Amino acid sequence: MTSPYLPILFFFACGVGFAALSVLGLGVIGPKKYNAVKYEAYECGIQPSPRAEAGGRFPVKYTTVAMLFIIFDIEAVFLIPFAVAFDQLGLAALAAMTVFLINAFFIADAYVWRRGGLEWD
Repeated sequence: MTSPYLPILFFFACGVGFAALSVLGLGVIGPKKYNAVKYEAYECGIQPSPRAEAGGRFPVKYTTVAMLFIIFDIEAVFLIPFAVAFDQLGLAALAAMTVFLINAFFIADAYVWRRGGLEWD
């Protein structure tokens, strides 16, 4: 009689094997020519900014956009269960979710907009 965990072990072994084969195969068939451009940081097609430790300023717009995406993710994490259980929750939950959305969405977006985080040069 086979174990019920055998399919799980099989898929785990397939995943590990595929990852190992991909990493080893890249070293064998991948390009061998490297130059200075390959080692530079890529910042959305814009010339890389000087490093902060060398006295240059780090552009904050990338961080601001990343924080906006985090805010949207947090909203989705709370809104999806709320939408699923909306019938059973009642008016108090609707009021709590409205306050949450006003805080998380409108105030955060207004702050980022006022600071110029949504303007691209």
